[in-house]
Amino acid sequence: MSGQKCIGCQDGAGFEMPITMAFQPILNVADGTVFAQEALVRGINGEGAGHILGQVSDQNRYAFDQTCRVKAIELAAGLKFADDGTSLSINFLPNAVYEPRACIRLTLATAMKYDFPLKRIIFEFTETEKLDTDHLLNILRSYRAMGFQTAIDDFGSGYAGLGLLSKFQPDLVKIDMELIRDIDTDRVKRTILSNTLAMLKDLDIRVICEGIETAGEFDVLRDMGVELMQGYLLGKPSVAALTNPVWPTSKQPENRACA
Repeated sequence: MSGQKCIGCQDGAGFEMPITMAFQPILNVADGTVFAQEALVRGINGEGAGHILGQVSDQNRYAFDQTCRVKAIELAAGLKFADDGTSLSINFLPNAVYEPRACIRLTLATAMKYDFPLKRIIFEFTETEKLDTDHLLNILRSYRAMGFQTAIDDFGSGYAGLGLLSKFQPDLVKIDMELIRDIDTDRVKRTILSNTLAMLKDLDIRVICEGIETAGEFDVLRDMGVELMQGYLLGKPSVAALTNPVWPTSKQPENRACA
């Protein structure tokens, strides 16, 4: 991979559909702060992520990935949440990255243009797409060396799983929301999550539980020691704006802070 150029830089098709980003907060319920804002792609005319992703092909994948990164940083810089220590989480497509240090140039230039600190950028990928593990490891290690944070999204739902984790320990792991759904009434899910949390703690990896929709789920997760949480209960995505977080009243943190 090291000898490859970013094909999309020269030969790939552009991504023609205009996009924007919606931001959804990831809360630290232990200290009552907003840990990060995840950038979620949207169309400028209200199109959802599914519709936009349906326009992505092998020919325009690189251009789409680059467009998302630039738009996320541009909007985040305007919202100025990094000034308060909040990070920006950007989803990326590993199969759109041909050579990490070449394909990251536009991201670096955009961050420099808007004075957005690299340490406040989290690159997360989903493991539901089958990937070349060696290629993925090269990306993750390169991004870490440049000062970015890294995260595995939807952990436990796809191909990478424990095999990848044995070779690279990201800064963050986002637990697949299917494991979170109804966890307050499902003993088996609680057992699985409890052991997963213990393993990730031993590996010094921070955990984000996403997809939280009920107070019952929130309370159980907090009782299990989960600090970083995301979901509609806590704040829905807002297009090109920040959502005012909702702290469940049953166990509301004393030092609440809103980004």
